Amino acid sequence: MKFNKTTFRSFKVILYLASFIAFLGIQSCGSGTQTETSSPEEEAPAPPMMEIVTETMDFQMPDTIPAGWYIWRYHNNSNQTHFILIDDYPDGITLDSIKERVLPVFGNGMSLLNEGKTDEGFAEFANLPSWFSEVVWRGGVGLVSPEVTAESILQLSPGVYFVECYVKMNTGMFHTNMGMIKKLVVSDEISPMTEPKADISIRLSGESGISVDPPSIPGSYTFKVEFLDQKIHENFVSHDLNLVRLQDNANLKDLEAWMDWRDPKGLIEPAPEGVIFLGGVNDMPAGDTGYFTAQLVPGQYAFVSEVPNASGKNLLKVFEITQ
Repeated sequence: MKFNKTTFRSFKVILYLASFIAFLGIQSCGSGTQTETSSPEEEAPAPPMMEIVTETMDFQMPDTIPAGWYIWRYHNNSNQTHFILIDDYPDGITLDSIKERVLPVFGNGMSLLNEGKTDEGFAEFANLPSWFSEVVWRGGVGLVSPEVTAESILQLSPGVYFVECYVKMNTGMFHTNMGMIKKLVVSDEISPMTEPKADISIRLSGESGISVDPPSIPGSYTFKVEFLDQKIHENFVSHDLNLVRLQDNANLKDLEAWMDWRDPKGLIEPAPEGVIFLGGVNDMPAGDTGYFTAQLVPGQYAFVSEVPNASGKNLLKVFEITQ
């Protein structure tokens, strides 16, 4: 074959096109390989959380949760103060058993106390079934004012529990007797959440009271509550920890008196003026630990336990958040 100028130019064009196509192929393969091997950054999984809503005298919440650490986020959308207390009854006790054997006794006793029949009222509690003395309180969410959301972080073992609120209506009757009790099953499945890290540690004791170095600047805090011991106080319940925001018209003596349910004016709606409850950790056995979170803005606050004479037991501690 002879190469003239035309043939030569055609040959150069063919070589150029072949080289260009080969180049595109290499680039295409390289781009495909890069797309295949790279992946977007994975987002951290959301922590396990149970959303609980109260609209009236109810707990709108799941029936079953996994064992281990779990976040309890409680939205009190009602117009009354509530809390969540976790009851661990002896094996075999059902919700029907509680409604038939326990709630009527408390209802009758409270009615007598409201009528001023103190001796008869407390005598009524002797009618509680013998197995009621074996109930163990496993924590829960502290007192929460209307239209407030509170968050506690708790650890539970597999089993059957009951959650309740025994704050009193303005009629003097316990919320539990009005239907605020619900069965909760903790399954054998294990929550992936590990024990949280705390910003502030609180040591709680029925003997020495509240030991804490409270925060002083605004911010979001995680509080660790260690129950160093536990005891039954004069109001027949053990100590817990509640966070309160104190407005300008708050009266500490009124708050302290209100924390004793035995008084017809105690633990009843409405709560004392100028007091906003922000949650906390409800009663737990000695040696147990619970957590709660709160967003603190400038103002006065207090930690308080639901016991008689809280200030005399060092279970009422006031602190201030400054600018």
